[in-house]
Parts: sequence; structure tokens; C-alpha cells
Amino acid sequence: MKRMKFLLAGVAASVIAMSSAQAADLILGSATEPSAIDPQFSRTGNNQNIAMQVFDRLVQTDPAINVEPALAVSWTNVDPLTWQIKLRDGVKFHDGNPLTSEDVIFSLTRAKDIPNSPAPFSGNVGSIDSMKAIDKLTVEIKTKKPTPDFIEQVGFVYIVEKKVAEGASIEDFNSGKAAIGTGAYKFKSWTPGDNLQLTRNDAFWGKKQDFDNVTIKFISNDASRVAALRSGAVDLIDAVPPGDVKTLQGISGLKVFSIASSRMIYLALDSARDKSPFVTDKEGKPLDKNPLKDVKVRQALSELVNRQLIIDRILDGSAEAAGQLVPKGVAGNDPSIAAPAMNAENAKKLLAEAGYKDGFGITIHTSNDRFPGDAEVAQALGQMFARGGLKVNGVVAQPYNVYTKGAGAGEFSAFIFSLGNSTPTSATGLRNLLMTANKDAGTGSFNRTKYSNPAFDDAMRAATAEFDVKKRVELLQKATKLVFSDVPVIPLYWQKVHWAGKANLSYVANMTEDTSATLAGIAK
Repeated sequence: MKRMKFLLAGVAASVIAMSSAQAADLILGSATEPSAIDPQFSRTGNNQNIAMQVFDRLVQTDPAINVEPALAVSWTNVDPLTWQIKLRDGVKFHDGNPLTSEDVIFSLTRAKDIPNSPAPFSGNVGSIDSMKAIDKLTVEIKTKKPTPDFIEQVGFVYIVEKKVAEGASIEDFNSGKAAIGTGAYKFKSWTPGDNLQLTRNDAFWGKKQDFDNVTIKFISNDASRVAALRSGAVDLIDAVPPGDVKTLQGISGLKVFSIASSRMIYLALDSARDKSPFVTDKEGKPLDKNPLKDVKVRQALSELVNRQLIIDRILDGSAEAAGQLVPKGVAGNDPSIAAPAMNAENAKKLLAEAGYKDGFGITIHTSNDRFPGDAEVAQALGQMFARGGLKVNGVVAQPYNVYTKGAGAGEFSAFIFSLGNSTPTSATGLRNLLMTANKDAGTGSFNRTKYSNPAFDDAMRAATAEFDVKKRVELLQKATKLVFSDVPVIPLYWQKVHWAGKANLSYVANMTEDTSATLAGIAK
């Protein structure tokens, strides 16, 4: 991890200066940039960080991922297949039009099929069978099967105005023409590669925001982002590199806001295809048979990983080793599943049993600007695999907006990705990441390797149809144990996340890693 080394003299004065006039504006330095302003285009964090400031969802979560009302004030399970959602009265879109049931029905229908989406919301709305407006503020929704976590699914789809969004293109949203929400801030402008500007929505239904204007500067380079905060060029930054946390904590006039997140960083493996594009023999020639299809090979790769070494050396301890999707404290976590320990000898034995005593060649792909240390972690994995007898043909790092397209198109064999669990249980994450991809059923929307395990699918269907909370958690734990023993992905760690800002600011650190002006304020 690269560390910043600056002289501290004179810095305090530069970072705390903020006049009352300036205090009404916020300049936020963000590590990532959206690929589109359409709030339904992609569920990836870079897009959702912008969406949550301009648009709203039916429900929201507190910092500990507990569900709270937002545009919906109540949701009632009338019978196992019927839900009634009551909308908040008096909510207006930024153009002055009122929120109605028709906007909600349109939004949930639209979210099912957004062209070219790299991370669609289809999994959130796949359980819907039919919808109708009971009145202007009441929506009745019929589901295809009993769905106890229904509000956790549909509730996280952003609501757009039917009159504005119907027929609107991606360009219409990006230009601002269709970027009309009900959120705390209004969209002003987006200059790709540079910044995005927002203005306060004084008609917002929720808490009044502290800032009149917000400028989000896109600064993907870690060192540059930290330097921008220290020089006073920005007021707040996200994705603070773990190696800079202690330094920033020691500077008068700055504060660091930290939390252990629910985001699992993992290595996805192309285990479904007979041939994989970046798997070769040790001379670099394509293999007729994909070794990643063999569970023993996948287990071996997992046991070649020294998770704690990655955490200590690259992340400065800012993570916890993972062996499953969600950490302790999130319903569905199975306490009996520990993070696999490194066992190189057993890994070599497993490779030999699978017919790869001498190893094989593989290329690892990764983003280089999505989360702290992503490219460095990929390099470390390459070194660990090489020590286990594999020939690592390369580690390819790409900007996240490019990388997600390649991952979604199935262009890679082994690639680092992450999944943030934004709901109170593991159900949504397991459904989206590891169930067989089926748009109509709303499963596997993040299943970029096309992994399919019928036994796991059955276990998940049983879990997600169970209304008894205790039984549902037990079924989720059973499904978790079943699928992670098959190693469709290699869990690496749950990361801790850090924001840093000027001392006269506050920020609500959150498990879902949201970076938003709505979570910032002027410290009281």
C-alpha cells in the first residue's frame, strides 16, 4: 500500500478554514464516477451513490442496514401472495408533480429490463406477478410465490416519474432532461471525467440538507484524493486508503469516519464453461478442458490464498477474512463457516487429484479504482497462485466502468469483484450472486460466471418462501453452507471503509458504503 508522506507544518490552517458563506456548499472527492445517471441502469455502487441523492426508494436503511420507511410509509402482507404499499402523501418530484401509485408501478415495471445494464435490478422485481393502483397513494402487488422479504427486494428500486422517464434514453438522464427525482438534491450538471453538480431540493419530504450546492469531484487516484483533502481543495473524501487512516487521524482540523462494512471482496471463477478464455497450459496454449469446472481445483485455489497476509500487508488491517457472503451480525451468516486457512500442501494435493499436478496457466482480472487495494490484492493472489504451481500469465487491471462491462460479458476466467449486502439478511445477496441466472425469476442478476447449482437453488427457494424469521435464517444458513462448499467464488475479506473530512463536518459512516451528501452535514 502506497503511503502519503507530507510535512504537517501549516496544514491545519488550510484544512479548517471555512467561512459561513462557504459552509453552505460541499465539495466531495469521490474515488468512483457513475456510468450513467439513470438510477435504474446499474446497481453498482458508483451509480447508486449518485442515484440516492437525486432519487428515492420505497424504503431505505439505517447505518446498520435496518429497513426504514422512505417513499413508502407502510407495507402490509394481505395474504401470502398479496402486498399493499402505502405511499407518503405530499411528495413531489423536482418538476413539482406529485408522486403517485402510477409512478411506482411504472418504475417497478421499467426496472425489469433496462438495455445493456451491467448490474440490473431484475432480481429486485422478479417476484412480481401483477400490480395495480388501489388509489393515488396505494399500490397492490401480487407475487408469483410467497415472498417474505418482498419489501427488501422492490423497496430498493429507485422511483422515477412516469411522465418524464417513459421513453427517455440514457442520454436524456445524463443531460439532466430526465434526471427528475424526489430526492434531497436536484441534478444540475455532469461533466464526465471531472465533476457532477447538485443543488438542494427545498421541497424535499425528508430532513432539510445543510448544503445549498454540492460538487462531486471524481478523483480515482488515492494519493491525489488524499492530497486534495489535505490542501483544502475538497471538504470530504471517500475510499480513504487504509495506509492513510492513521496519518489523517493525527492531523488537526481533519476527522476520519470509519465502519466495518458488509461488502465481501471475492475472486469469481469461470466454473460453468467447458473452455475458459484466460485459462491455458503452462506454455500459454488454450486448454480443451476448463480446470475451474472441478471443485477440487477451486478448493485448491482458495487454500492457496493467505487472506490474513493480504489484510495485514496491503490493507493495514482494515478488513476481516471471509469464508461466506455476509459477516457476523447479518442474518444468514453461518458461524460454523470460518475463512479457509492457507494450506499450500493440501492445495497441491487437490490439484494433483484433479489431474493438474503441474498446474496450469491463468490470468487474473481486476478493477484498479473500485475499492482500496484492488489491483494490489490481485497481484498478491497471482503470487500466491504461482507459489502453488500455477503459471500466472498476467494480472490485468482496468478502470471500473470498463471492467464491469467485460465481467458482465463473460470475458474473464478469474476476476476480483465485490458484493455489498444492502439488506438485513443474506437472501438478496445470495439470490443475486449465486442462484442460476433467470431474468423472469429474478435470480442471478449478478451471477457473472453463469454458475448453476440446482440443489442450492432449491435451498434458496425454500428459504426465501419461509415467513417464520427463525426458520428462514436457518434455511439461509443451510443454503450458505451448501453453496460455499462448492466454491463458486473465493471469498477473500469483508472490508472496513473510511471517509475523511474537515473537522467542522459530520458524516454517517455506513455498512453499505454509501457516499452521499445526504449523509454529510455541518457538525453541531
